[in-house]
Amino acid sequence: MKTIEDLGDLRGKRVLVRSDFNVPLDGTTITDDGRVRAALPTLQALLSAGARVVVTAHLGRPKGAPEDKYSLAPVAARLSELLGQPVALAQDVVGDSAKETVAALQDGQIALLENIRFDPRETSKVDEERAELAGELAQLADVYVSDGFGVVHRKQASVYDVALVLPHAVGKLVLKEVDSLRKATEDPARPYVVVLGGSKVSDKLGVISNLLTKADRLVIGGGMLFTFLAAKGYSVGNSLLEADQLDTVKGYLAQAEKDGVEIVLPVDIRVGDTFAADTPVAVVAADAIPDGKIGLDIGPESEKLFASKIVDAKTVVWNGPAGVFEFEAFAGGTRAVAQALVDAGANGGFTIVGGGDSAAAVRILGFDEAGFGHISTGGGASLEFLEGKTLPGIAVLED
Repeated sequence: MKTIEDLGDLRGKRVLVRSDFNVPLDGTTITDDGRVRAALPTLQALLSAGARVVVTAHLGRPKGAPEDKYSLAPVAARLSELLGQPVALAQDVVGDSAKETVAALQDGQIALLENIRFDPRETSKVDEERAELAGELAQLADVYVSDGFGVVHRKQASVYDVALVLPHAVGKLVLKEVDSLRKATEDPARPYVVVLGGSKVSDKLGVISNLLTKADRLVIGGGMLFTFLAAKGYSVGNSLLEADQLDTVKGYLAQAEKDGVEIVLPVDIRVGDTFAADTPVAVVAADAIPDGKIGLDIGPESEKLFASKIVDAKTVVWNGPAGVFEFEAFAGGTRAVAQALVDAGANGGFTIVGGGDSAAAVRILGFDEAGFGHISTGGGASLEFLEGKTLPGIAVLED
């Protein structure tokens, strides 16, 4: 893949950058600006080179039409603060406002187009419709830089099709993501430990299947752990359970035992009566969850167990919280996993926090991001990379 440096002299050139600014909002307030900050190295490099930077990105899931709650106005304001210069916000995607905003740019200035998903062609399954939007985006620029890792697993107009039209390069963020994930998957230093959490086994079927052939240990937390416990014949009370995945999980357990891959499950569970922050908390054995109780986090003994299985690793990938970390009473497991990654890193291991809720948890729980080898900005893209899938937004950049 070509890098920004391979594009030559960019002074005066219009550079279209696909970023990932899908940030969480409370009204119009960004509650986690990690993805905005992650975009800075690429944007600053282009601005310093004298480029006229045109950024396109999405926020939320608008249904192919403008919605005020999904406007990128809060992102433009935060990006302006972080860059220390104005960020002009177009009032549309590729319409008159976009054209006028881009035409007004001088060397070293930046504009942000309105939410790309306000245009239904962005996510269209019809190639010709996406190509039409890509052509209109291309008219606003001379070259294209892909820097939104969170969307490279999508075949969308601003991710895939526009790279077929314009000279293109990979941005610093996407390059770092790909290099880090390849380091963890192609020839990982061992022991290689993967920590999986989140709510559903079904979301991670491909990952588990692929990693059973590569990892030394799989550490299982989050809501998905209860399907593993049920597959071992344990009652899980009212905990999240994907009954239709029990046979699949039993197959994973059998394959892991046959191939010598260690699957680490919790030995105790923090349970409550309801899914609520103020529910009474009890700690029970993982094989003795009472009827009527709902598991919301791993227990204190499991925290110690998980840490012991992570801290000696030379490569660790973590994707998915260990519990409902948004509730303080059930944040202990996720906090323990994060700390174990920090400790593994201090022992010389390479650690990756695989985006999505895991990345949010690291920041919400107050960890120093410098304590991790890499914090991914793309949960779904990271998972598909770990599955070994071809990511369209990466493949299209490989000339």
